[in-house]
Amino acid sequence: MNLEKLFSMQEELDRYIQTNNSAEGDLFEKKGLALIVELAELANETRTFKFWSAKGPSEREVILEEYVDSIHFLLSLGIEKDLNMLKEWPDPLLEEDLTTVFLKTNQSILEFLEKHSMSTYQRVWSCYGNIADILGFSYEEILDAYVAKNQKNYDRQKDGY
Repeated sequence: MNLEKLFSMQEELDRYIQTNNSAEGDLFEKKGLALIVELAELANETRTFKFWSAKGPSEREVILEEYVDSIHFLLSLGIEKDLNMLKEWPDPLLEEDLTTVFLKTNQSILEFLEKHSMSTYQRVWSCYGNIADILGFSYEEILDAYVAKNQKNYDRQKDGY
C-alpha cells in the first residue's frame, strides 16, 4: 500500500492541530506515548489477552477505528523524524498469535522511540501490517477508515475537542 497520501493528509492534520492548539516544542515523546496508548486501546478492543473473560471482541468497525487511531500517530511520528519518505507499507511480520504481535509491536515502538531510524520505523509498520493481517483488514479498508477518521479529527478540533 502506498503511504504518500496518508503522510500528506497526516501532515496537514498535524499542522492544523498544532496551530489551533498552540502546540510548540518537541512533540515526539507525547506522540510516542499516544501511539503506545492507542496500541493498548486496540488490544483491549480485540480482547485477545483476556483469557479470564468469555466476552468476545468488540465489533469489527470499532476495532478498525482503534487501529487507524494508531496509524495517525505512526504517520505523525514519521513526519516528526523526517521518515515520511517511506513510500510503501513494509511487508508484515508473519506471526500468527495476536497477543504475541501486540507485544512485539509495543517493543518495536519503544525501540523506535529510542532510536528513530528508518529500520526501526519500518519494523513498527511491519508489526501493524501483521496486526491488520490477523484481524482481516485489507489495505483498502484501512485507507477508507483512515480518511474517515481523519475527517472526524478535523471535526473534533472545530468542536473544541
